[in-house]
Amino acid sequence: MEAGQARSVLANGARAAALSPWQLRPPAEGPAVHWVESFSKAREEGSGSGTWRRRSVISFGSKNRTIGVAAKNQQITHANNTVSSFKRFHGRAFNDPFIQKEKENLSYDLVPMKNGGVGIKVMYMDEEHFFSVEQITAMLLTKLKETAENNLKKPVTDCVISVPSFFTDAERRSVLDAAQIVGLNCLRLMNDMTAVALNYGIYKQDLPNAEEKPRVVVFVDMGHSSFQVSACAFNKGKLKVLGTAFDPFLGGKNFDEKLVEHFCAEFKTKYKLDAKSKIRALLRLHQECEKLKKLMSSNSTDLPLNIECFMNDKDVSGKMNRSQFEELCAELLQKIEVPLHSLMAQTQLKAEDVSAIEIVGGATRIPAVKERIAKFFGKDVSTTLNADEAVARGCALQCAILSPAFKVREFSVTDAVPFPISLVWNHDSEETEGVHEVFSRNHAAPFSKVLTFLRRGPFELEAFYSDPQGVPYPEAKIGRFVVQNVSAQKDGEKSRVKVKVRVNTHGIFTISTASMVEKVPTEEEDGSSLEADMECPNQRPTESSDVDKNIQQDNSEAGTQPQVQTDGQQTSQSPPSPELTSEESKTPDADKANEKKVDQPPEAKKPKIKVVNVELPVEANLVWQLGRDLLNMYIETEGKMIMQDKLEKERNDAKNAVEECVYEFRDKLCGPYEKFICEQEHEKFLRLLTETEDWLYEEGEDQAKQAYIDKLEELMKMGTPVKVRFQEAEERPKVLEELGQRLQHYAKIAADFRGKDEKYNHIDESEMKKVEKSVNEVMEWMNNVMNAQAKRSLDQDPVVRTHEIRAKVKELNNVCEPVVTQPKPKIESPKLERTPNGPNIDKKEDLEGKNNLGAEAPHQNGECHPNEKGSVNMDLD
Repeated sequence: MEAGQARSVLANGARAAALSPWQLRPPAEGPAVHWVESFSKAREEGSGSGTWRRRSVISFGSKNRTIGVAAKNQQITHANNTVSSFKRFHGRAFNDPFIQKEKENLSYDLVPMKNGGVGIKVMYMDEEHFFSVEQITAMLLTKLKETAENNLKKPVTDCVISVPSFFTDAERRSVLDAAQIVGLNCLRLMNDMTAVALNYGIYKQDLPNAEEKPRVVVFVDMGHSSFQVSACAFNKGKLKVLGTAFDPFLGGKNFDEKLVEHFCAEFKTKYKLDAKSKIRALLRLHQECEKLKKLMSSNSTDLPLNIECFMNDKDVSGKMNRSQFEELCAELLQKIEVPLHSLMAQTQLKAEDVSAIEIVGGATRIPAVKERIAKFFGKDVSTTLNADEAVARGCALQCAILSPAFKVREFSVTDAVPFPISLVWNHDSEETEGVHEVFSRNHAAPFSKVLTFLRRGPFELEAFYSDPQGVPYPEAKIGRFVVQNVSAQKDGEKSRVKVKVRVNTHGIFTISTASMVEKVPTEEEDGSSLEADMECPNQRPTESSDVDKNIQQDNSEAGTQPQVQTDGQQTSQSPPSPELTSEESKTPDADKANEKKVDQPPEAKKPKIKVVNVELPVEANLVWQLGRDLLNMYIETEGKMIMQDKLEKERNDAKNAVEECVYEFRDKLCGPYEKFICEQEHEKFLRLLTETEDWLYEEGEDQAKQAYIDKLEELMKMGTPVKVRFQEAEERPKVLEELGQRLQHYAKIAADFRGKDEKYNHIDESEMKKVEKSVNEVMEWMNNVMNAQAKRSLDQDPVVRTHEIRAKVKELNNVCEPVVTQPKPKIESPKLERTPNGPNIDKKEDLEGKNNLGAEAPHQNGECHPNEKGSVNMDLD
């Protein structure tokens, strides 16, 4: 799936967002994490191979793990230990029909885990290992986290992850577990299409105002393995997802498979080769077919497919053009319209209601796919969004919105519930079950509702998907929730139990809280009896008002108008249950009771009823969630693998440093370094380089890090003096020239001073003598070292180093510069006529004038003069 970007908490406590380095769109193998701040950096850095797209591929070796493009490059040579296309394994059991079908098309082995989940068998560190899909995804997230932290130079702990809109609760929880293994706090699981819509809408300046009719845009996304469409309504500052539809089994890889099947049959007939019998040949054919598909998107002519040494040392070739390709994929192209029809039916939209159709995803580049979509809506499709980065950018923007470190235009996002969700429960005294649909399809999300039950003891609620046939997951059940510690009232009546159900920001259904309403009688004084009568009926509306406030606050997260929806609404599944009571329906009755009691005369003494809400524990038994012990074990295992990868990287870096040193010195010893080493040392050094190279490719192929460090020190012991001589010979003339220029500069100033130049006549003679002395000393030193260096050959160490010459320049500047840059004294005021060797003429008058001024100051401050302009000065004691 897409690559992502996540919000990161910086080391100083400020928060920032960042993006994923991994393949942003074409492969749909892993969840997308998005880190905003390092978006451009991640693209520049890529995966160390010059490309910014990160493949969701992980390869296991005898020493470490390889992730991204490097792993993709090993897929053919290490097919059994290279894992890809694992996104859809999240939250599924090993015996799931989908898993069993996919198992046949994979180059690696799937095995059942102890908890019944999907395990992946690989050889890692020369031992057989079984990793869960959560661990595999966590490995990918580890790489993304590392890249983001390298770019930000700060730790990353918070993130946003995108998932397909058709992911169920079990699949979403599995992705969250994967993030937790890596130590990432997922702030939001964002639906792919919602992220695309946010990326589209937040930059639009011409959206209609809030009170105007919204602009409806349809987004179509065909990625590597799935096809998703959604309709969104846009107003200024907000978007609302009206509906979503999808085909989880239609994507770019299905078009690749059609080409693979075609050429497998052709090669079997033409060359008598069965490509399916060898996984390596089949993987090579897959890669070539993917390239051919992309070429056909921009060329309509016949295009060749050539593979050298395909099988049994035989070369194979074939050809295909666009019309043949479209004919081959006719069945797939027909499937495109099914989700589009479903979307229009759900939202009750007509083609003329749609303002624009935006397409994203790598597979939408296929001309036939574009044509089908355009033909359905009767208008041209728009490609203003980046097909590969649309989801990543949307998630990045969501990160920025959540982060206080970024100032982002206010933009609210209201998502939709993809599948209807219902609750079922047993009645207290009956065997029949009550059923209620709490969230309909395309209901606004995140959203909370409060349901009230009348019970005498603990009870169970079971959540499930109302339409199992419409859910691409074999299990309709979401989870079972047990509300505990429920008891009857003291008078034996049933207690009112309020259960708050919620679809949270991750799109996951949960029972967030449960509380029991208890009535506690209290005694009042005679004078307060009327107040007690009036407060009793008002207790209920007050509490209900508090609940309303809570729900309004929850709804504000989704950007919707506050509203309270309770179980009092009728549903098509079942008639309203007498056990379920509406919060709103009882409020008017309470008001009437209040009015009636106010009219009655006050009694002498009446008990006051106090209503208390008691929080109740809720035990959740969810479908497919990792236990805490297992999760902790996965966290520990991942930590060990991260450390192993780090040690192996350091070992490889040390080995590469030795190899780089060998090639660098061998190349330069026959070039620029040749004059800076004597013939005997030259032969000795070349011999050492050859021996080191032979060692590297034989017994030094797999040595400890320290062995490479020792070899590098041995090489540098001989190579560093040669390198230094070369560098000194290159830099020394420039530094000596700089020193000579400074000497000439200060010598000229000294000569001008002796010639009575007006610019320097203010400098004291003793100071200038210091300048002359320093210039003469440094000049003598420079002449001596230049003469001594001239007697040395190039293969000998220099008499003086450049850093010593720079030190002399600095010393000279420190002595001379303060003297020669002395400013001239300021010119005295014209009133003060100064004789060369005598006192001031007007000194006496000047002093008298100052005394007079001083005497007048109090007079001016103390009085107001009517004829003066400006402010009045007053002294306040």
